[in-house]
Amino acid sequence: MLHLPARFAAIIVAFAPLFRHRTWRHAEVLLVGAILAPGKRTVTSLLRITGLSRERHFVNYHRVLSRARWNGREAARLLLGLLVHTFIPTGPVILGLDDTIERRRGKRIKAKGIYRDPVRSSDAHFVKASGLRWINLMLLAPIPWAARTWALPFLTALAPSERYCRERGQRHKKLTDWARQMMLQVRRWLPERELVLVADMGFAALELLAALSRRGVICITRLRLDAALYEPASRRRPGTKGRPRTKGARLPNLSDVLLRTSTRWRRVTVPGWYGEGDRVVEFCSATAVWRHGGRPVVPIRWVLLRDPLKRFSPQALLCTDPARDPVQIIRWFILRWQVEVTFQEARAHLGVETQRQWSDRAVARTTPCLFGLFSIVTLLAGQLGQRARTAVSIDSWYRKSHPTFADTLAAVRQQIWRETGLLTSRHRHKTPKPSRALQRCLVYALCHAA
Repeated sequence: MLHLPARFAAIIVAFAPLFRHRTWRHAEVLLVGAILAPGKRTVTSLLRITGLSRERHFVNYHRVLSRARWNGREAARLLLGLLVHTFIPTGPVILGLDDTIERRRGKRIKAKGIYRDPVRSSDAHFVKASGLRWINLMLLAPIPWAARTWALPFLTALAPSERYCRERGQRHKKLTDWARQMMLQVRRWLPERELVLVADMGFAALELLAALSRRGVICITRLRLDAALYEPASRRRPGTKGRPRTKGARLPNLSDVLLRTSTRWRRVTVPGWYGEGDRVVEFCSATAVWRHGGRPVVPIRWVLLRDPLKRFSPQALLCTDPARDPVQIIRWFILRWQVEVTFQEARAHLGVETQRQWSDRAVARTTPCLFGLFSIVTLLAGQLGQRARTAVSIDSWYRKSHPTFADTLAAVRQQIWRETGLLTSRHRHKTPKPSRALQRCLVYALCHAA
């Protein structure tokens, strides 16, 4: 049976108190197998890659997900603490929030529903997808050896369909309700840190923004160009009767501000624009009060963006901290794209949507564990030091300047195989060893397989 190298033990042992001793031994095997296994991340494939294909009590490993008692939320707290301590010891903690659909079939997958597919749909084309909907909270942290920001998942929640809740007599919670609960949980975990939440327009809800603003969370989302914006309410005169005013005069729509010739635009170069390098954009900004009838009033700073070369349509952003610099708001918001990159990397390299658990508890645990594995691999790679920086596979026809997640995963796998003695042997045998070129091919086949 394979074991984690000693340099990785300090990180992994942090999760041991969540399990009983016997359950932890099984969970550790599943963790090593999930890192090493290519292709599907079923329990049987994890046992095969760790040399336990003849294990008679294989059902004990299935029970880690389906029956064993351990708290996934406590595991998320420990993982967030490790990520913050390693990558963002000081400064604001920037979080990305988004939902994704895991395509699962079968009568036993009870929580599945039919949703809009955000990947294959567009403004003019609507595509439906059947599966499980997950809402994921990720830490947007700079990775030293990658020279860019990665979105590191640490808290994932299953958002069941409305039909699933109605059949069981449960109250259906919208995505904004799940987002509010998850962010307030993070606020309790990090009470002293400044939190910045970056999300898409689907989370631009006044109830959500108001609830998080009261707890000191700065929210940055997209804003509709026809949103009802007002001036702040004037100061109430002493002795005035009636309820106090919540808004002042109506401000022009941002769509009108976009067309006005009197609008004063500022030009700025934004680095790392959606993974395309530096991009020159023009923006204008001001403060306002966003209000809708019967809903909370939220003071915001809006930022209107346009491209001088018209490569993208004009868009508006909002920030619930009116005192923030507009340039900083833009730079924080473009980090949200890394959330989509993580979703794609988790599907391509960590086997999301390939697991085959059917019990409700195992379904609710497996996908969050695979997303959390993305962050755990990043933490393990941080223990490799210079080796993580040089994990890029150099070919004559393709050269990378910085390693990607696939290279990082390969470096972690290579360290595990090397310390288990499977790649090379230090003892002299009469049997000739394979050549260096063949050894590199074997290492590539073992460590770079998706």
